Amino acid sequence: MPDLLKKLEREVQNCQKCSLGKARTQAVFGEGDPKAEIVFIGEGPGQKEDETGKPFVGAAGKLLDEMIQAIDLTREKVYIANVVKCRPPGNRDPLPDEIKACWPYLEKQLQTIKPKLIVLLGRHSLEEFLPGQKISQMRGKALRKNFPGLGRQVFFVVYHPAAALYQQSLKETLLNDFKKIPKILAEIEKGKENWDNGTEVANGAVANFKNKPDDKLNRSKKTIKQNKLF
Repeated sequence: MPDLLKKLEREVQNCQKCSLGKARTQAVFGEGDPKAEIVFIGEGPGQKEDETGKPFVGAAGKLLDEMIQAIDLTREKVYIANVVKCRPPGNRDPLPDEIKACWPYLEKQLQTIKPKLIVLLGRHSLEEFLPGQKISQMRGKALRKNFPGLGRQVFFVVYHPAAALYQQSLKETLLNDFKKIPKILAEIEKGKENWDNGTEVANGAVANFKNKPDDKLNRSKKTIKQNKLF
């Protein structure tokens, strides 16, 4: 497994599939335990990440480390990646063609690691996996869904650590949401029947998740089916 990721990382380091490859200092592939139960996915590298080649090493990364440690884990025990592997100029939002060019790399990472839980950090990561949803409504919720290329996968949505830096009131919210992660992992491990009847373990509510008609992910890579919160 580590060899597969190393091979993929070499491909990313040489990638020139979009304009980001020409402007980067170095690509940021991702890092962590290749057998991690949890993968955290953010938007893309910032300046510090571009300089070091490592994900989440700036101020937002330090806060992410704090949150991970709050649930008795370390960066070495999880895996951290981004939707795009190269820094967009001026830290702008990644463009659709840039995301599309990078998607096969992220997909292969997830297929190789096979995490029990994917934690979506912020609205950009949320949009790629659960399009058309609002981060303010989805944060703190876990759901299981059929995802092409990944099969039945459990996702958990939280605010991006950078948002909590800009808006301090979100820091407590972020911490409280992180503290749900051990419970979600426990439910995954148990494989309880309430996964299939729509019980939302994180909040104790019952709900169904459906994609909106304007689903942006009707590309060849993903065709979304109905999903349920658990």
